[in-house]
Amino acid sequence: MTSTEQALKERIKELTCLYEVSSIIGSANVELVDDTLKAIVFSLKKAFQYPDKTVVIIHCEDISIFTNEFIEDDLTIHSDIKIFNHVKGQIIVHLKTTNSKEINFLKEEQLLLDNVALKVGNFLERIEIQKNETSLKRQMEHSDRLNILGEITAGIAHELNTPLANILGFAELLKNDLETEKKAVKDLDKIIDNAIFSREIVKKLMFFACEMPQEMKHINLVPHLKNAVKLLDATFKKEHVKRRIKIEEEELWLKADPIQFTQIIFNLLINAIYFSPKEGLIVIEAYKTKKDVVIKISDEGKGFTSDELQKVFQPFFTTKPIGDGSGLGLSVVHGIVASHKGTITAENNTNKGAIFTITLPKD
Repeated sequence: MTSTEQALKERIKELTCLYEVSSIIGSANVELVDDTLKAIVFSLKKAFQYPDKTVVIIHCEDISIFTNEFIEDDLTIHSDIKIFNHVKGQIIVHLKTTNSKEINFLKEEQLLLDNVALKVGNFLERIEIQKNETSLKRQMEHSDRLNILGEITAGIAHELNTPLANILGFAELLKNDLETEKKAVKDLDKIIDNAIFSREIVKKLMFFACEMPQEMKHINLVPHLKNAVKLLDATFKKEHVKRRIKIEEEELWLKADPIQFTQIIFNLLINAIYFSPKEGLIVIEAYKTKKDVVIKISDEGKGFTSDELQKVFQPFFTTKPIGDGSGLGLSVVHGIVASHKGTITAENNTNKGAIFTITLPKD
């Protein structure tokens, strides 16, 4: 084979590779990124002059795909993989020269590598965009669902509030009229107790629906937060759970209802204590950004499943056994945070447990 024929053969292999890589990427499944990159490295390997002596590797963030093992002293060329104009990885090609010291890469092979790296970068950008779109859509659906639940809850709470007040009022009047009849008074006490219990449920639903009145003030949250933690000292000790407060600033000012702010911290801490193992650690952190104050409460409990994360702020949703919780504590927290124009997120901690992040505007 003449040198011209050999060069032509190499160019055909390179063009075939580019066509194959485009086809692989064009029909790629978002869920099968590793398989797609694996098909690309083997297609690229075939396009090189000495495929039997060539090793192709893709390293990109936490992905590592290679055709076969390589020796450190092989000849090497590489090309950067850029995602959104940032270098996130490389395609590396090794040429085994152990028994053939005279062989080397062709200059066209570097150009081929650059082209494939560009296509891989575009493919990974597309995957990133699709993932972000899916995540955003899920967040919007979650937010919409909570908004709809809030409207329904507000309607139910208002409808129940008046008859409950009537039941409570008339029961107390009747109790006064029948104070000499012990059995009747005993029954009326049960009615009053249950009406008061129901009224508390309605109150919590109104918190979730952002329907409770507020007394907004400029407060330094540091002492409020520390006092709320201190009030739960006995519970921490009783449950053998440790706590650590991480606040560097002495003052973190924001506009909030002090009582409702304390309610947020109480509910989150009680929840964290419940799910913490013996000798587990709860970390309470607070800091400020340019516009917001951020509070994080993390525990070392069991964390959430993906299904639980979708429902964690919905009223009456609980992972506690029956009788251990009404499923309204986190709904109340969500409602109070929303009424303060803030946000709250729940996620699993990196190591173990859950972490709640509250972001409240300073003004």
